Amino acid sequence: MADNTVNLPPGFRFYPTDEELIVHFLHRKASLLPCHPDVIPDLELYPYDPWDLQGKALGEGNQWYYYSRRTQNRVTVNGYWKAMGMEEAVIAASSNKRVGMKKYFVFFEGEHPNSGIKTNWVMQEYRLSDSSSSSSSRSPSSSSSRRKSQPKPDYRKWVICRVYERDNDDDDEDGGDNGIELSCLDEVFLSMDDLEEISLPVS
Repeated sequence: MADNTVNLPPGFRFYPTDEELIVHFLHRKASLLPCHPDVIPDLELYPYDPWDLQGKALGEGNQWYYYSRRTQNRVTVNGYWKAMGMEEAVIAASSNKRVGMKKYFVFFEGEHPNSGIKTNWVMQEYRLSDSSSSSSSRSPSSSSSRRKSQPKPDYRKWVICRVYERDNDDDDEDGGDNGIELSCLDEVFLSMDDLEEISLPVS
């Protein structure tokens, strides 16, 4: 496999907010527009265990970022990613409109969902809202013959993943999740051991 190591320019720090990941990176990716800086690599996540992301994804501190395709197969070599709770909307600060969705996953070691061992590895998966998914990238001038010979992938199914390992003391008030912004729902999800018991009132 080719080396996907991403090196940031000198002095460049990559600490995007949820909104920035959706608007400035994922939306442009889905719209087939160039990203500046173009630092987030494409990566098929699920063959890799989270500790194998070093040198394959964009690393900043103890966080790793990459584009991946939405899939239901979240099984890796040594475990699987288990969804936590429900999706959470990502709201634009300027317009107060929903620009995307975020969902948490926790990595479990083991082959079977009911017998896996929970780890401190967490993944935030960001996707565009259905209304934000761009289909305008398909140019009307594209010839049908070209479309038949080289069908374009559905870029609306791209996601951005942010993976990090939580410290054991991250539940402390100042422990933080290493600078990653957490909502009230995030903190509830991450503090519960039996994730299947989570239920939220319907608004």
